[in-house]
Amino acid sequence: MQVEVKIDSAYEEPKVIVLTSSMTEEVNRLVKKLSEDFPKMLAGIRNDRCELLEQTEIIRIYAASGKVYAVTAKGEYVLRRRLYELEEQLAGSSFVRISNSEMINLKKVEHFDLSFTGTIYVKLSNQTSAYVSRRYVSKIKTMLGI
Repeated sequence: MQVEVKIDSAYEEPKVIVLTSSMTEEVNRLVKKLSEDFPKMLAGIRNDRCELLEQTEIIRIYAASGKVYAVTAKGEYVLRRRLYELEEQLAGSSFVRISNSEMINLKKVEHFDLSFTGTIYVKLSNQTSAYVSRRYVSKIKTMLGI
């Protein structure tokens, strides 16, 4: 894919034109990504305070005891969204579902250990670990090109 940027003071706001010979999956993904209008921030609650969390700061999101939590380097926050809603919102980003109760930020993964039978061990940047459940192993392997 070729990318070209032209600076022209005649335009007050950016304009994107896609030139292609046919509508491919790559073009569909590009158009979808360009037209997305979802926030890059999530609201998290900690110590009775609501704070804005940048998606890039979140290491993992998990559900436990009927609540959904986001973990960052600063600590744990309660999110007022369901895990499936967050999965939809974060689709196409660096977040991936690894079990029925957890999502991880692939950019915060230190390494994967494939030696465990049937599951994948994940070491995260905050020195915590997680396991990819059997149900999601093939999806993760496909994403990683394994």
